[in-house]
Amino acid sequence: MEHASPHPLTWGGAGESPRQPRDPGLGEGDKEPRAEAAGEACVSVAARSPVAASLRVFRTKVTDARHPSRFLPSPCRVLVLLNPRGGTGKALQLFRNRVQPMLQEAGVSFTLRLTERRNHARELVREEDLSSWDALVVMSGDGLMHEVVNGLMERPDWETAIQKPLCSLPAGSGNALAASVNHYAGNEQVTNEDLLTNCTLLLCRRGLSPMNLLSLHTASGSRLFSVLSLGWGFVADVDVESEKYRCLGKIRFTLGTFLRLAALRTYQGTLSYLPAGAPSSKISAGSPLGHDQPGPVDSLLVPLEQPVPENWTVVPEHEFVLVLALLHSHLGSEMYAAPMAQGTGGIIHLFYLRAGVPRSMLLRLFMAMEKGTHMDLDCPNLVYVPAVAFRLEPHDTRGMLTVDGEQLASEAVQGQVHPEGFQLVSGCPELKPSPEPSPLSCSENSASSEFTS
Repeated sequence: MEHASPHPLTWGGAGESPRQPRDPGLGEGDKEPRAEAAGEACVSVAARSPVAASLRVFRTKVTDARHPSRFLPSPCRVLVLLNPRGGTGKALQLFRNRVQPMLQEAGVSFTLRLTERRNHARELVREEDLSSWDALVVMSGDGLMHEVVNGLMERPDWETAIQKPLCSLPAGSGNALAASVNHYAGNEQVTNEDLLTNCTLLLCRRGLSPMNLLSLHTASGSRLFSVLSLGWGFVADVDVESEKYRCLGKIRFTLGTFLRLAALRTYQGTLSYLPAGAPSSKISAGSPLGHDQPGPVDSLLVPLEQPVPENWTVVPEHEFVLVLALLHSHLGSEMYAAPMAQGTGGIIHLFYLRAGVPRSMLLRLFMAMEKGTHMDLDCPNLVYVPAVAFRLEPHDTRGMLTVDGEQLASEAVQGQVHPEGFQLVSGCPELKPSPEPSPLSCSENSASSEFTS
C-alpha cells in the first residue's frame, strides 16, 4: 500500500469557511426543535436534494421494519483518514468533489487527515483520543481499513476502541469491503464513483451493523486481525504481483489474473478447519490462545505446534491452486466471491481449489465471479465450506500469503472468527433475512495534515 506526504489543504474558493451543521431537529420552516420519530436517522438537509430524498426513503423503511435504533448520533462528527496515493491516486480529489458536499448537506462534520506512509493510520488510531469522534471514516482501499482495525486492537483500551464505529469509503483498487457493504444495503453492484456515492450515502444515513472480525495467529508468534480475507496461492499471487500496475485501478487484477494463468502453478500445504455447526470439543489443558495479548481469547484454537482438535476436518489433499478464507460477499468491487455471505453470524466462507483444474476452467471461474455464478459451474476441484476456524500450513515458502490484501510471510497461520467484532456503517443487513450457509456441491460430496469542517 502506497502513501504520499500530504499537501496543505484549503477550503473551497476564496472567502469560504466551514459551515456548522444545523440543528437536526429543525425542519425547513421550524423555529423550535421538534422530536424525531423513533428509529429515524437524524439529519437535516435541503428538501429537494437527492441526499434528502434517499434519507426520507431510508427512514420510512427503518420505521416500517421496526428496526432497533442502531445509528450514529446527531449531530455527528467523524475523523476521515485518507490515503492520497490509494488506487489511481485520485482519492483527495474524489473526497473534495463528491464526498465533502454530501457530508455537508447531511450535517456530518469532519476532520480530514492524510496518511503519509505505510502503517501511518495504524499509528494514528493507536494514540488518538477516540472520544472526540462518533466514527472513523477510512477512504482508501481495504489495506487502510486493515491498518485502522489493527491499530485499534493494539490499544490498552482495545475492548472499547474496537467498538468505535467505522466506515469504508472506496478509493483503492479492490474496494472489497465497500462493495460488500453496498451489496448488503440492497444496491446494485457498481464500481468507481458510483460505489463511492452509495457508500457516502450510507454514512449520511448513519446506520450501523455489527460485523465479523477474524483473529489470526502465525507461526512466527504474531497476532493480527482481518476485516475481509486471508488468501494463499493463486489469489494472493495476483494481488501482490499486480501491485506494479496500481495506476490502472481495478483493471490491475484482471491483468494479473491473465499473467498468472499463463504461468499457473500449484502450492503444497495442509488445510484444516472447524465446520460451522460442528459440536464443540474440550481443548486440552493450558491457557487459550490470545489470553496474553490484546484482543478476544481464541477458545477454538490450539498452539500451531499441536495437532488440530479431533472435531476439526483435515483436507486429505495437499496440493492446491488457491485457498481463500473470506468474511464478506466481495473480494473486489466486481468479484462477487461469496453470494451467501452477510458479514455477520460468525461465519468464515472457506474456499479451496485443488490441483488439476484446467486453465480454461479457472478462467471461467474468475469470469463468472463477477456475477457470483462461479459455483454454478460445478467445478469438481472447487470446494466451499462454511467454517468458524481454520488452519493453513504451507509446506514451503513458494506461495504468497495475504491478509486484507496486505502481504505476509508464507508461514503456518490459523484463525478464528468473532461475530459482532466491530461496528461498520452499512445499510443495516438485519432488515433482510440472512440464510444459513451450507457446503455447496462443488466439494468432496460431488466436487499527517488535518482539515476540519
